[in-house]
Amino acid sequence: MKKKSKVIVILGQTATGKSDLAVKIALRLCSGQAQKYGGEIISADSRQVYKDLDIGTGKITKKEMQGIPHHLLDVTNPKKKFTVVEYQKKAISAMAEIIKKGKIPIICGGTGFYIDAITKGIIFPEIPPSNKLRKILEKKTTLQLFKMLQKLDKARAKDIKNKNEQNNRVRLIRAIEIAKTLGKVPKIIKDSPPYKFIKIGLFAPADILKEKINERLFARIKVGMIKEIENLHKNGLPWKRMEELGLEYRYVSLYLQNKLTKKEMTEKLNSEIYKYAKRQMTWFKRDKDIIWFDASKKNFKNVLPYL
Repeated sequence: MKKKSKVIVILGQTATGKSDLAVKIALRLCSGQAQKYGGEIISADSRQVYKDLDIGTGKITKKEMQGIPHHLLDVTNPKKKFTVVEYQKKAISAMAEIIKKGKIPIICGGTGFYIDAITKGIIFPEIPPSNKLRKILEKKTTLQLFKMLQKLDKARAKDIKNKNEQNNRVRLIRAIEIAKTLGKVPKIIKDSPPYKFIKIGLFAPADILKEKINERLFARIKVGMIKEIENLHKNGLPWKRMEELGLEYRYVSLYLQNKLTKKEMTEKLNSEIYKYAKRQMTWFKRDKDIIWFDASKKNFKNVLPYL
């Protein structure tokens, strides 16, 4: 039997230093006896795929990359909706390309759905978006969308509720779109991927995580996050689309429309980002293959034996 190629996955909560750890590992793979292997990083972040969404998403800078090649950053215009199927195809292609060069792919990010799409061999139905249907659905409230999905496919609605995503309009609209096309949302098929995935998870205790989120938010505001979002709108990105992009883009856009004060914006963001971090842990805890590390202890050396 052919030996499976190794792929390292760095995942976990927001603000725990995943990008920094991925770069450290890639540099480590490029040094000493392992130099012939090296490592390249594939982003698994559902918003960093968009061009010009830099400060708000915490996208790694050229300086922070330290010369390590990064894939699946800035691949599409934020006016377009980038699907998990598109991500999966590009990520699989990137992994094959990196391995062909004799290097090790390092998947890094906090979007659990993206990571599962790569590591669990999920095969999604090929259903193209319907702009006509989406225009109709976008006029409905989130509650109306959820009730609509319940009528179309109770199992999918229950799954979305169990994942605490019943307020995720993008997910609900896509599920309805698939259900209306196929008659129901099909069961997702899983196939055995041709790789050996080593999953490293980062978390932080609640008090430290809240502090990290607060520090990072104020740092982003200081370096121009509000201006970035203002410029995105000036360059044609609608407020409605900004709200769909979530978190920083949603609440800063509300502030720029004078629907929130600056204080309300920062308070809301701190609260919602922390809730998002908790949802990330809920998602990842289902995967028993993840080896967890407390990011607050900065234990990079403890990670190395598992790679």
